[in-house]
Amino acid sequence: MIAASQKIGLTLSSSAVFPNMSDRSKQQRKRNRGTKNAIRIIKKPSPQPEVQDIEDAVSSFSEDETQKLRFALLDWYDHNRRELPWRRTSSNNDGCKEEEEEEEEVDSRAYAVWVSEVMLQQTRVQTVIDYYNRWMEKWPTIHDLAQASLEEVNEMWAGLGYYRRARFLLEGAKRIVAEGGRIPNTVSTLRKIPGIGDYTAGAIASIAFQEAVPVVDGNVVRVTARLKAVSANPKDSATIKRFWKLAAQLVDPLRPGDFNQALMELGATVCTPLNPSCSSCPASKFCNVLAISKDDSSVLVTDYPVKVIKVKQRCDFCVVCVVELLGSGGKLDNNQSSSEFILVKRPNEGLLAGLWEFPSVPLDGETDSLDRREAANRFLKSTLKIDTKKSSNIVLREDIGEFVHIFSHIRLKLYVELLVLQSKGRKDDSFKSQGNETITCKWVDGNALSSMGLTTSVRKVYSMVQKFKQKNFPCKQAPPKKRSRTTQKLT
Repeated sequence: MIAASQKIGLTLSSSAVFPNMSDRSKQQRKRNRGTKNAIRIIKKPSPQPEVQDIEDAVSSFSEDETQKLRFALLDWYDHNRRELPWRRTSSNNDGCKEEEEEEEEVDSRAYAVWVSEVMLQQTRVQTVIDYYNRWMEKWPTIHDLAQASLEEVNEMWAGLGYYRRARFLLEGAKRIVAEGGRIPNTVSTLRKIPGIGDYTAGAIASIAFQEAVPVVDGNVVRVTARLKAVSANPKDSATIKRFWKLAAQLVDPLRPGDFNQALMELGATVCTPLNPSCSSCPASKFCNVLAISKDDSSVLVTDYPVKVIKVKQRCDFCVVCVVELLGSGGKLDNNQSSSEFILVKRPNEGLLAGLWEFPSVPLDGETDSLDRREAANRFLKSTLKIDTKKSSNIVLREDIGEFVHIFSHIRLKLYVELLVLQSKGRKDDSFKSQGNETITCKWVDGNALSSMGLTTSVRKVYSMVQKFKQKNFPCKQAPPKKRSRTTQKLT
């Protein structure tokens, strides 16, 4: 009994000295198992044969490819580049020019590149040439441009589309001149100028200032996608970054501007979207897609880059009311100088910002002529303060046609009507209250209207008006003047 008690006592004593011994052992075993499990989770798999990821495979050119492509493209460009007004051979310092003279020449080059590259965005080269020449004749330096008004710039730009480009060009010029007048010479500093993005900054920096940086436009995307058989969505942000990485690898450090222009020139003239001339391409031996197409007839070079389904355009509708005020003669004919037309200035933000147009009223959808006319009447009366019943007589009101104008993201259907008015009194009295605090408008005679820089859609509307009047109210030979009473008396 005592022995039993002592045994129990010893057991209790040992428990007191080493509390929860068995529990600690269990916990330790659990921790060991947990550690083993943790180790098992992060343990690397056993080595497998290395397989290059498809994205890695197209993410770089080999050193040998890079050198050969640079040589091939620059040699091709030197012999085949187009003669364009904004393209001049990069100037080299011959040691005879003063430093200030050289800086002015480089700045002039940078300005020319900037203007041309902005114009060339979304616009064909042949269209840009005339615009560029007229622009440089009017504003040959960035200092000249900085003195221009937005209205002057918009008039010069009319017909090129994407008018935000013109506004940003003007704002950028004003800022540069205000900060000293020297165009920034690196990509990082150029990006701080309003309206200058990655592409434009790269073009100016590489072509004008010889900074070894890439440019990526649609032509470069197409060429590199075919060279490396990039099958990913070219609009995806990750894919775009890959194109920039590929272009950065290729750019020649000694002739970066010429190389970038060579890559773009190749895409514009040889490696075209639908009819590439692979037989005359200086990069054909490096083209992965061409090699694949030779082995597999189901693959075409034009399959690259992959076609992306375009976002469906929004369909908008509006009625355009061309308001014509007859001159003192009160004669409705095709004589442009005898009438005036009212133009409304669009808001300074948004689509076609700050441009002049005929009064236009948005519609909820396709509507009939009566609803369109009521919408136009409300706009004329409430916004332009033109009351066709009180201030004037309606000489003619006619629907003269409709057409569709396509923007990048909008399909706009325009219904055009001609409203011809004869003022009941003097024009200044009848229409002196026109406009309001938020709308700017003006009367313009027909001759001035013909010479104004108007958007493509506004010019089309005016052309419809002229054709309608030519058909229905042709100019007749003026009848001989009637003799005055005094003359009659004398005879």
